[in-house]
Amino acid sequence: MKYSLQAVSDSARYGILSTSRSEIPTPVFMPVGTRGTVKTLSNEELEIFGARLILGNAYHLYLRPGHELIRRLGGLHDFIGWKESILTDSGGYQVFSLKTLNNIDDRGVSFQSHIDGSRHRFTPEGVVEIQASMGSDIIMPLDVCTPYPSDEKQSYADMKRTIAWADDSFRRFHELELGSKGQVLFAIAQGSVYVEHRISCLESLMKLNPYGIAIGGLSVGEPKEERRKILESVIPLLPDDRPRYLMGVGTPEDIIEAVGLGIDMFDCVMPTRNARNGTLFTRFGKMTVKAARYAEDQNPVDSECQCPACRRYSRAFIRHLLSVGEILGLRLASLHNIYFYLNMMEKIRESIRKDSFGEFSSSFLSDLAKGPDALPE
Repeated sequence: MKYSLQAVSDSARYGILSTSRSEIPTPVFMPVGTRGTVKTLSNEELEIFGARLILGNAYHLYLRPGHELIRRLGGLHDFIGWKESILTDSGGYQVFSLKTLNNIDDRGVSFQSHIDGSRHRFTPEGVVEIQASMGSDIIMPLDVCTPYPSDEKQSYADMKRTIAWADDSFRRFHELELGSKGQVLFAIAQGSVYVEHRISCLESLMKLNPYGIAIGGLSVGEPKEERRKILESVIPLLPDDRPRYLMGVGTPEDIIEAVGLGIDMFDCVMPTRNARNGTLFTRFGKMTVKAARYAEDQNPVDSECQCPACRRYSRAFIRHLLSVGEILGLRLASLHNIYFYLNMMEKIRESIRKDSFGEFSSSFLSDLAKGPDALPE
């Protein structure tokens, strides 16, 4: 893997992330395919929209259908029919969220499946092996995502354990010679909202020479000003020649802000999750299309949007489909939201290439704040 910085606009960065499978322009938003699929969308649709990198979840794929089955069927790319690149999350966040079903120690975490109660164990080395066997292009290590709020003592202990687990992960990565197979391993910086913990964690992780740096443990309920404080403190310490990944963030406004601070990679379930609830992202903010006001509205969601939903279908029809539980409604809403996010990232990249990100972000955020009533009829 190679990251090549192509242009900057203030602190925003445009680059090319090259894996053994894809050239991925950054900043990039990764649609989340937790179980090997972005909910309701086909791979062909994602490719048409310009997706070159999707995210899968090692915890869910490990439980069903199982990483060994995926390996026997040629790896995750062949199994799901995806020709571009895949980043797999370690599944640590999902394991740690099972508060009554897990037991964490210095060597890993034992847990019960949320599906059938069966017992399992994740270790840093084992999580690398699971993702390696699935053929992930970008592997994420097992880390401890500190909940918010947490005191300094817990944050420090979680941060130290994250560093120790990163050491184990990188040792196993190199023992398996995964780099020669085109796979790479990122590091994840933790430390909750404590700047000194974040910096200490980052300094230790950089000694491992990671292929990319992820900032984890944000977007977990902390105030936005706390998140910005952490990002402003940590990002200037990151190397220019490696991709920077802000995990689990989020809203269009949050992505714009983080790009402006120098972040390159994003993922979030928000586009598809909101779609299933009838919330559509538009250039003038979020539209609750299931609202009664749209029952007879024959306009497209957004007349300037080129997604399949907006090119052919009305707000009234999409509302009807969602209201009666038709699968097509979920698909059209998800198609629209994923298109919106990927198109937004393309506009961001174009503005950076033209050195006009500041003007673009101001205009974009101003439009978002207007609300859907500003959409033309």
